[in-house]
Amino acid sequence: MGNRKKKNSGPDAFEAYYSNLFGARWGTLKKALLEPSQQIGWEEELLEPYYLDSASVAAARALPTGGINILDLCAAPGGKSLVLASTVGDAGTITANEYSRDRRARLVSVLERYVPEPLRSRYSVTGNDGSRWSRYEKSTRDRILLDVPCSSERHVLSSPAHLEKWSAARIRNLSFRQWALLSGAWLVLSPGGYLLYATCALSPEENDGVIQKLVKKYSDVELVGIAKDKHPALVHHVPEKTEYGTIILPDTSAGSGPLYFSLVRKMEA
Repeated sequence: MGNRKKKNSGPDAFEAYYSNLFGARWGTLKKALLEPSQQIGWEEELLEPYYLDSASVAAARALPTGGINILDLCAAPGGKSLVLASTVGDAGTITANEYSRDRRARLVSVLERYVPEPLRSRYSVTGNDGSRWSRYEKSTRDRILLDVPCSSERHVLSSPAHLEKWSAARIRNLSFRQWALLSGAWLVLSPGGYLLYATCALSPEENDGVIQKLVKKYSDVELVGIAKDKHPALVHHVPEKTEYGTIILPDTSAGSGPLYFSLVRKMEA
């Protein structure tokens, strides 16, 4: 039993899984993942620059501007919530939600430090389980950013302790949680509204696989294409199209990513 567990988990299992997934590309991609990510100082509408992966900016900026009732469902540590400040409409509000108490405290400190008044007063911070949000409100939000908990292979590779514990079962478990969050968020999205689903995962099971479930379950899902020439935040990246979205990988985008995102719209009746 011990040998079987070791075979299905740990560094060797990780290497085998991603080698199979990316083939000859894996060596180059792995090398890029071990290097520092490409950070930029985002400062639009802020008191001072906030440094985050440039691919994260590209994802958050893919959510159409002009939202009135915006929900950032898994908001900590807060970088994407800060980017949303440049997309909110004149009368809009942003709810930044984070279930973890410790991560929520960090989120609050980030918003307090970087967001000026009176814009800060248009933010509210909540601590709900995002997968259960639809129990309390439905069809209320015209913009939802859903940056879900994910495998975060870049972090795993840089942490021997996390790499030792890695297994493909973790990907499956995360995809279940991701689907719970996405399917719940879909019920909260108002007709005509947009939802941006994002991960920093490499696995299709956590990316296109979750969006595919949404498309199959709901008939009112419209996939929205994101053209690079109409999305300035993508100019310095090499976005790769997937069946249901876009992925930015560090071996082709000067160290940015990994970042997968898919923009969907709820069609009106």
